[in-house]
Amino acid sequence: MKNNPRKPFFGKDKSEKREESQDRPKKFKSVKSDFQSSDKRFDKKGSKPRFKKDFNEGGPSDNRKSPSKRFFNKEEESPKRERYERDSNLGTKRTYVGRGKDQKPMYGEKAPEKGNRSSAKRGFGKNRPNRIQNQEVPRPEYDFQDIPQAKNKKSGAELIRLNKYIANSGICSRREADQLIQNGQITVNGEIIKEMGYKVKRDDRVVYNGKRINPEKPVYILLNKPKDFITTTEDPLERKTVMNLVENACEERIFPIGRLDRNTTGLLLFTNDGELAAKLSHPSNKIKKIYQVTLDKPLTKNDEEAIREGLTLEDGLAEVDDLQVLSVDRRILGLEIHIGKNRIVRRIFAHLGYDVTALDRVLYAGLDKKDLKRGNYRFLSEKEVVKLKFFL
Repeated sequence: MKNNPRKPFFGKDKSEKREESQDRPKKFKSVKSDFQSSDKRFDKKGSKPRFKKDFNEGGPSDNRKSPSKRFFNKEEESPKRERYERDSNLGTKRTYVGRGKDQKPMYGEKAPEKGNRSSAKRGFGKNRPNRIQNQEVPRPEYDFQDIPQAKNKKSGAELIRLNKYIANSGICSRREADQLIQNGQITVNGEIIKEMGYKVKRDDRVVYNGKRINPEKPVYILLNKPKDFITTTEDPLERKTVMNLVENACEERIFPIGRLDRNTTGLLLFTNDGELAAKLSHPSNKIKKIYQVTLDKPLTKNDEEAIREGLTLEDGLAEVDDLQVLSVDRRILGLEIHIGKNRIVRRIFAHLGYDVTALDRVLYAGLDKKDLKRGNYRFLSEKEVVKLKFFL
């Protein structure tokens, strides 16, 4: 006998089960009215009661940790929930700010930047904070009369040029002083002087615009120059110059000795002593300068030997006094030179195919930047000035 394919071998067919279930009366589980308003529920055996947790009012609960318990318990909110609500309401971002004395991480809050992002930037850009506004640096008094080297120079140089006398008084530069002399605006002991190269004594009466002028006291200032400042006294494009950093240092008219590129940092000397400026700027005196150079790629052994021997650039031989590799990856170097050609350090490495990503002058004429923060300045001590003027 063949089996009917529509019927299973054993049991009932699904259609038959469906018909029986429709004819059978439905039975509903009765629940006592006492438990309808209660939170008690019985398990399948009906022996052990369980309680439904009301997280808004507190109460007994099981040991399971659910997200609702962590985030929606108002009486005992967790620190994560509290921080989450505060940050979401205020629209702030928590940022890592470092570690405290107990070495635990500390977090601060940073408001989201909207609109112009450049307004929140800090550093040495356009929004650089004015670091010298409240800077009070003690100014020493220099006295070189007891130095034998100064007495010998004074005995042979009692007379000075009139344009230098005017420039040292802080009125203008020497070139502008020559124009004042040619226009007849300067009188010496009651006489109008138009002769170029005229020499005067320090006790002579020199008058300009009805007022007597005197050579100013010497000023010597050492600055740790930051980036984005041009080494010039004036700029027609109205860019930031190094004079903005020392404008509150003194009333005398000072000027920088030498130059540092806009992106070069480090030591820069200011003074109104023209004699010292000429001495430090002349290449024959071989003033020692040390730079910390950071390259875009490691320096090879062959290029290191080539720099030590001296490279021939478009304007002549570039001699290097010393070169030291300071980092394991051979990207940070120490370079000692005495030549003062324009952009000489960058051109030396560019000649060999390197790009200088950072350049910092750490020593100049025996002066270092110990305890001198970037963007700050200090006056030279009398001992330092004597060494520069008479023993260098």
